Amino acid sequence: MNGGLHRRASRSKPPLSDIKRIVLDVLKPHKPSLVDMSMRLSGLKGVDGVSLTLHEVDQETESVKVTIEGPSIIYPSVEETLREMGAVIHSVDLVSTGKRLVEDVRTPQDHR
Repeated sequence: MNGGLHRRASRSKPPLSDIKRIVLDVLKPHKPSLVDMSMRLSGLKGVDGVSLTLHEVDQETESVKVTIEGPSIIYPSVEETLREMGAVIHSVDLVSTGKRLVEDVRTPQDHR
């Protein structure tokens, strides 16, 4: 009986953390432009800012680093928006979650 009460209580709690920053490796067609794509992504709920960096251009596609920051980024909305624009997420390269952003700290073990 206590187990049932515990399960009900935990379902009603808000999420413990939200996505604050996400960095994606994306392959997109030449159109839409980087400007159009960034404007569309920046309009999503929970997004405060977007940065797109062009890494490589092929005959039909562009490889782009997509950095998104905000108080509560909804990843499925990001995925859907990119898909609607003909883009494909190759990888999720960084995710920051929690109550605040935590910056990476360089240590002697980092050989970059």
